Amino acid sequence: MADARLRTWLCVILSIQILIKSEAFNVGITYVQNAVAKGAVCLDGSPPAYHFDKGVGAGANNWLILFEGGAWCNNVTTCLARRDTRLGSSKQMVKELSFSGILSNKQKFNPDFYNWNKIKVRYCDGASFTGDVEAVNPATNLHFRGARAFVAIVEDLMSKGMSNAQNAILAGCSAGGLTAILNCDRFRALVPARTKVKCLADAGYFINAKDVSGASHIENFYSEVVATHGSAKNLPTSCTSKMKPGLCFFPQNVVPQIQTPLFIINAAYDSWQIKNILAPGVADRHGTWRSCKLDIKKCSPNQLKIMQDFRLEFLRALSAVGTSPSRGMFIDSCYAHCQAGTQETWLRNDSPVVAKTSIAKAVGDWYYERITSQKIDCAYPCNPTCHNGMFD
Repeated sequence: MADARLRTWLCVILSIQILIKSEAFNVGITYVQNAVAKGAVCLDGSPPAYHFDKGVGAGANNWLILFEGGAWCNNVTTCLARRDTRLGSSKQMVKELSFSGILSNKQKFNPDFYNWNKIKVRYCDGASFTGDVEAVNPATNLHFRGARAFVAIVEDLMSKGMSNAQNAILAGCSAGGLTAILNCDRFRALVPARTKVKCLADAGYFINAKDVSGASHIENFYSEVVATHGSAKNLPTSCTSKMKPGLCFFPQNVVPQIQTPLFIINAAYDSWQIKNILAPGVADRHGTWRSCKLDIKKCSPNQLKIMQDFRLEFLRALSAVGTSPSRGMFIDSCYAHCQAGTQETWLRNDSPVVAKTSIAKAVGDWYYERITSQKIDCAYPCNPTCHNGMFD
């Protein structure tokens, strides 16, 4: 009996692995070597890097640039902790990455963008590609040069064909989603005026909310990120002219002034935000929230009430996006973080849907202006199509 169960589970696991392999493909790394001479480097001084799958056919002059996530470092200590990892050095990055979801090259899994030039930019500056500090302390060898790296990457892609782009999307997941928001108009200015440009932020709409202890943890953290990296000069002046630079790291304070069309994908119960903004370890010293943060099904009624209030606060902050047809959104009621780059949540038979619409269709409808696309889900646990993550 036990052997039969084991064989069954092994068959299931093998089937899942075969399915995932059929949905994804590996893409090699490219280093932007000439960026080093410009000081446009990762935290450790190594060149920025990306993975590039070339477009074909009708998509040969269309470009999708997706920035990787990985949170932020807010002081010398936390930046040193990531300097010699893949989040601070291209020397530590794997040579191949798996592409799927919005980066898939199969029409079945990515009907609107499968044949585009698809680029995944590796994250190695620790401040969503906004920093620029000239001085480098020889004791730490920390380079805060994310804004320069952003420009160097775009220029490198321009030299490889993006200068002829008909269509271009600047996208990103998590901290990369914030990159797409904060650099949206900058990207628009860097590519040819004739190119149709839009921006897409997946799980990048981080809100300025107090934690469960009542402290402004994320606001203080973002202020430290901006100060450490010298980001203020690269944040939208439409925001920094009105409020403290740290507050201009929050999308809700910069999105109203962004001129370029923008789409927001986000879970209303974003798992990263629940774990790090609403109930960070410093506000939960007794670990009361630990089980809940790992699995939403283990949340107590009181914790769920607090999370429902967080959702309402998130939706209020999201109102800054507005209702212009150029602004799209897909806000599901899942407990998840980053949904565009994974096939199971981007487009598959069992993918999350809101108003009978998948994330892939909502984004495609918005980009190609087939219909206005602003989808906001009902409250948890109303959506049975959700992929609610369980986290380590």
